[in-house]
Amino acid sequence: MKFFGKIGFISQQETSPGIWETLTEEREAYGDVLSNVRRWEGSTETVNDSVSTSNRLSILADRFLCEHMGAMRYVKWNGTTWKINSVELVRPRAILTLGGVYNGEHENTEEA
Repeated sequence: MKFFGKIGFISQQETSPGIWETLTEEREAYGDVLSNVRRWEGSTETVNDSVSTSNRLSILADRFLCEHMGAMRYVKWNGTTWKINSVELVRPRAILTLGGVYNGEHENTEEA
């Protein structure tokens, strides 16, 4: 299966002395879906189960991605924003392992 989506990069930048701002940048990426697995995790403390994934994506690793690998936080794919749990650089590709739904800061765009 082929993958096309957006990768979210989050970093901090000092805008003036002692003032830091969170910067979010999204980049389009494409590649292959290596595995597409979802599981629901329930607990006695919640009414609804949480969805988590063990999805693995293999994307083309361009120069920007290689230089900002530590800032990668999420993937927008199939209408949901997923948290990136790990990144493995195997040039010319990067293998992303996705976890649960990402609830942190991200660009507010209508597309996912």
